[in-house]
Amino acid sequence: MNTFAPPGALLSALLPEITLLCGALILLLTSAWGGERSSPTRRTARFALVIVGATAVAVVFAWVRGDGWTDDGRLSGDGFRWAIDLILLLGTAGALAIFDTAQGRTRAFPAEVPVLMLLALSGMMIMTAARDLMFMYIGLELMSIAIYVLAGSNRSSARSAEASLKYLLLGAFASGFLLYGIALLYGAVGDTRLAALGAADPSSLYLLGVALLLVGFAFKVGAVPFHLWTPDVYDGAPSPITAFMAACVKTAAFAMILRVMAEGLGPAIEQWHPVVWWLAAATMVIGNVVALAQPNLKRMLAYSGIAHAGYLLVAVLAYSQASASAMVFYLLAYTLATLGAFAVLGIVSEGIDGPVTVDDLAGLWHVRPGLASVLAVCLLAFLGFPIAGGAGFFAKWYVLQAALTSHTPLVVLVVVLVLASVLSAGYYLTTIAAMFNRPRPSESPMPVSTPVMSAAVMLVSVVALLVLGVYPSPAARLAAAGTISNAPQSTGASPTGTTASVPARR
Repeated sequence: MNTFAPPGALLSALLPEITLLCGALILLLTSAWGGERSSPTRRTARFALVIVGATAVAVVFAWVRGDGWTDDGRLSGDGFRWAIDLILLLGTAGALAIFDTAQGRTRAFPAEVPVLMLLALSGMMIMTAARDLMFMYIGLELMSIAIYVLAGSNRSSARSAEASLKYLLLGAFASGFLLYGIALLYGAVGDTRLAALGAADPSSLYLLGVALLLVGFAFKVGAVPFHLWTPDVYDGAPSPITAFMAACVKTAAFAMILRVMAEGLGPAIEQWHPVVWWLAAATMVIGNVVALAQPNLKRMLAYSGIAHAGYLLVAVLAYSQASASAMVFYLLAYTLATLGAFAVLGIVSEGIDGPVTVDDLAGLWHVRPGLASVLAVCLLAFLGFPIAGGAGFFAKWYVLQAALTSHTPLVVLVVVLVLASVLSAGYYLTTIAAMFNRPRPSESPMPVSTPVMSAAVMLVSVVALLVLGVYPSPAARLAAAGTISNAPQSTGASPTGTTASVPARR
């Protein structure tokens, strides 16, 4: 019979999440009491930033003390959990700052939007902490329900409502696959804890459950062929919410996938490894090929995000401590670049609900050189360009290292990754060339000022990317500390250069 952690231990292990949820509920009550008369949305967003900061302090405190474990194995307290939590908090803080700017220009959002962002964040943090499929599913649904509403939070936009409905219908379908997969795994093992799944013999029922889990996971990260919702939802959702989804939802989903694969699905690695290999290859290639034809920048970034999901699946396939460290570094760089890019798009669009095209950015360097420079650095970071692309180069480098030094070197997939990255230069460099080389149309006005919140996001994103591009050691140490406790070791170097041996593959 399964043993459960006592309530006190569970509360201690979930202290950062409880801090965040309590703050979100208090903020919900105060914003409701304030009413629409005082236009509390921006004030609510700024209080939400304070709650995010307090949660970050709780995460650091728990990491230093070594809290977060439960004796029954349902919650983790390893470095991977805390490192991912800090990246999620960074992404949420940036998205809230971009949202503050958008609300100041449009007054289009209700006061509950920042609260929903905090509730979605709490679900993401629970997903990151879970070592039990039911805990994971609870966090996933808490995140998903909030995101469905956030995608349609601009009540004056039909495109926003359409994006919300599409995401709800397809998300519910994917959640059904996950739940059925969990039910089959429970039927095969009699437990939903990852430790029990990792020690089981892979029966036919077990393998069927794994297959259904993979379908649900592939949808959540937008992997091909389950990616078709991504461009429509990214394009229709308000830009601050798209930034939040691109940075945080992807981070939480990949953290969940890596932990489930590393700790729970080892017995079935011979079955799921080839499937995920083809998913990764198809996602990298198709994401980049379709992005080449996208004049709409939000749709282009959506397909770019699909391609990046393929790159991250390579880290999942490496199946080692080094892959966990590489993923932490990659997600940090991706979050910074995403926030910077969407901060620029929010200023260029002036909060108007409509597509921003490459033509809208033509000649941006001649009228707003700062905005053009920020967007160029972020796009080069997505590309993985050295120096000018900052940390984006090392992000891909660490993934390549993890893939080449895994127990089964992924040489062919590494070649596909490199060629796909070269292909992505076609749309990243085209956008940069339009900003710097094309003349600015006289009928395209440009705002003369940059709001403080968006300016802060762009400054932090670009400075962090560029500094980590020449001195990656601080983030590399964070990534090396962010390992999964029960993941296999690897033969190669982690971001800090340490090595370890690899057990024989089962």
